[in-house]
Amino acid sequence: MRPQTTYVESVDGYVAYQVFGEGPRDLLFVTNWSTNLDAMWDEPSLAHYFSRLGRLGRVMCFDKRGTGVSDPVSLRSLPTLEQWMDDARLVLDAVGSKQAVVIGDTEGGPMAMLLAATYPARVRQLVLVNSYARWLRAPDYPIGMPESAHVILLERYSTWWGQDARMLEVTAPTIAHDPRWQEWFLRYQRLAMPPGAASTMYEWVTKLDVRAVLGAISVPTLVLQRTDNVHYRPDFGRYLAEHLPAATLHELPGADCYPFYTPQNDDVLREVAQFLSAAPSTSPEIPTQRELATVLFTDVVGSTDLAARLGDDRWLGLRAAHDEIVRRNLAAFRGREVATTGDGFLATFDGPARALLCAARIRDSMHLIGLEVRQGAHTGEIERVGDDIGGIAVHLAARVMALAGPSEILASGTVTDLVVGSGITFSDRGSHRLKGVPGSWKLYAVAGVP
Repeated sequence: MRPQTTYVESVDGYVAYQVFGEGPRDLLFVTNWSTNLDAMWDEPSLAHYFSRLGRLGRVMCFDKRGTGVSDPVSLRSLPTLEQWMDDARLVLDAVGSKQAVVIGDTEGGPMAMLLAATYPARVRQLVLVNSYARWLRAPDYPIGMPESAHVILLERYSTWWGQDARMLEVTAPTIAHDPRWQEWFLRYQRLAMPPGAASTMYEWVTKLDVRAVLGAISVPTLVLQRTDNVHYRPDFGRYLAEHLPAATLHELPGADCYPFYTPQNDDVLREVAQFLSAAPSTSPEIPTQRELATVLFTDVVGSTDLAARLGDDRWLGLRAAHDEIVRRNLAAFRGREVATTGDGFLATFDGPARALLCAARIRDSMHLIGLEVRQGAHTGEIERVGDDIGGIAVHLAARVMALAGPSEILASGTVTDLVVGSGITFSDRGSHRLKGVPGSWKLYAVAGVP
């Protein structure tokens, strides 16, 4: 039976979702960036896939903003990974799901991983199907797709999308030459988004890098990867399994990855069913103390000299104005005040882009009252102890802030990797060894915000 499409309102628009199936658990299914909830039930293979998935539990699917029947977005301001994560959380809240098994398929995997790391209490188990932590090659990631292949694929997406089904030869060769599948595939692409949007979003998702969050994912994780696919490479799954603390890797024969509902993909559902049946159907609600967060430190530049020059009364008034500005902006960007630190603040955010936008707003507002602040941000795993936080991520953010100049916002490379598509631009500040923190760290200054 075709489920009803429902909407939930976010800050930036409406998100369409569907709920179907029944069982002892909730399952949030997150596939790639090209979907259409209303159209997907027209294809018998897709309807069959979801019907079988619905036997495992109550399934929630949604169209991310910018695709399908959710609200459109400007191609100049695509949603960030954290905003798409917010879409998922809104859907969970709308259907009353406190905790779900999250299935991240292909490009849906990075967002699923970020959700599991940021909101560990909401994710009971994680399944990653033909996904990746990073897609492009880098000096420290030789298994990635080379830039030359990336350029070719971008060109093909812009010219083939909705018009030429040859992409199936790469992503689903068993159906690539079937005329019925070709017709459906192209029609579904057109119903998901036009070619300009598709090529823009494809370029964005191939630049994502969530390697830094893998260590913060503690939930049991099943990694499924096809051994013969050249687009979502087997090494991508092996990398995930090696770096996720509680991961099990199952490599499956064949090459069909997308669409995920081809006849060859019945073995994916069998693997998922076995994985879920091996775990209890319910999970105790234990408060989670460890989570992924973006830590922001702020500090007033030259505060001691200012206090001496202005005198106690004027300085206290200026400090009160400073505190009001910081707290107002923390509230606006969902920041959580942890502590005041002399002449600054320590705060956490559930998204790195929100943290940097908040920092920029604080900096600009301080200019209006004649103050300069320096700020430092890092994204990593923290431990909450009552109202306080601890962990190396906190120390690292403090060290980053200490290197910032007047009115400068410095961020670690971990932060910049996670804000791809946000419109925030950076200036490279080189590599630094930070006191008390092992290794060398790339730092970047915020150069512009949207």
